[in-house]
Amino acid sequence: MHLKQQLLAILAAVGLVSMTAPVAHSDVPSPTQGPLKRYEISGTYVSGVSAGGYMANQLHVAHSSVFKGAGIMTAGPYGCADGDDSMATIAQNACMKTNMRRKTPAELERMTRDRAAAGTVDPVENLRGDPVWLLHGSNDQTVVRAVNDDLATYYRDFGADVAYNTSTNAGHGWVSPLGTVSCSLTASPYVNNCGIDPQEEMLGHLLGSVNAPATTLGGKLIRFDQNGYAPGSSASAISMGTDGFAYVPPACESGPCKLMVALHGCYQYYGLIGDTFMDQANLNEYADTNNMIVLYPQAKESSFPILNPRGCFNWWAYGSDTQYAQKGGKQITAIMNMVTALGGAPGGTDPTPTPTTPPSLECVTAHNVAHTMALRAYAMWGRTYATGSNQHLGLWNTLTTSSIKQTSPGHWVKC
Repeated sequence: MHLKQQLLAILAAVGLVSMTAPVAHSDVPSPTQGPLKRYEISGTYVSGVSAGGYMANQLHVAHSSVFKGAGIMTAGPYGCADGDDSMATIAQNACMKTNMRRKTPAELERMTRDRAAAGTVDPVENLRGDPVWLLHGSNDQTVVRAVNDDLATYYRDFGADVAYNTSTNAGHGWVSPLGTVSCSLTASPYVNNCGIDPQEEMLGHLLGSVNAPATTLGGKLIRFDQNGYAPGSSASAISMGTDGFAYVPPACESGPCKLMVALHGCYQYYGLIGDTFMDQANLNEYADTNNMIVLYPQAKESSFPILNPRGCFNWWAYGSDTQYAQKGGKQITAIMNMVTALGGAPGGTDPTPTPTTPPSLECVTAHNVAHTMALRAYAMWGRTYATGSNQHLGLWNTLTTSSIKQTSPGHWVKC
């Protein structure tokens, strides 16, 4: 029995999922190991749920010259977690709940324009006319409706063509006719069946029209090494998994296709639930009949140097990535490298990731805040520790300087 089947059987036994038969479909195919290769991409889009929905919005805003539209389930507006307090605290209390004041859409729009003027995100004019499809369920108390409403306002104020579905009684999750979780529940694996087909609605809005989904999948699932696309060639250093996936229909091997980047939510990463999200998201079925490649990047859980125990995509600057929502964001950079490799964004002619270069044995001397920003070290309880070796480097501040060197990828030691 596959991991996902074991998980669903356990959850069904305790009443957390419905085991009523979903719409008939073929399971996602077994993955074939290999690198990403370039295809003829006619348009690039992004979709996501929860933390993946926040990341979808961040990708769309940061690279609006590339992404032509976005489909987002249960998430708030761009930069919601930014502020003077702990961003994790803001994320939990202002961007998921309404327990503390959050920035208004107007404030976030002003911040976005400032970043666009500085060149750290693409011009906001690109968002005008872009199709954006949103969904929030009435039983979702994980990310409350008011925050999702702010996302709709944010996009509308920039002139996007927004369609907003608030008609379901879904709990917190990705809604799909292939889901195994009862509609109103919030339970693993967070793919809810509400008796409707939101993917038809979403893709119809994003693409203009959509053909009926396939009942038998004919494409292939590529399993690729995400290290080759991550900054520093280390996916784990930015809380991303070793493996990423791309579903490629046969038609895309020889003709133009669209590209959809699909981003899972917390607790939905491959290392926890296997291929369940890829299997039940109902995107591969539409990919086969609508000439569309689906890219499934994978986050993962981490404890240190990054505190991300739920395996969420980065939408609150974890790991000291202060550019998390901008072009320089580490996860955004990794995903864009994947998009470029597939031909979905302008970029080099060789889609093969650059081989990992041997680590330099030269000492790097910097203050400890700079070391943590560069992922050479991490901070915990006001102290700094070298990534990999965990050697103590002193207090975490700009007055404490240390010298460290990298002896293997992601492993730093004192000089």
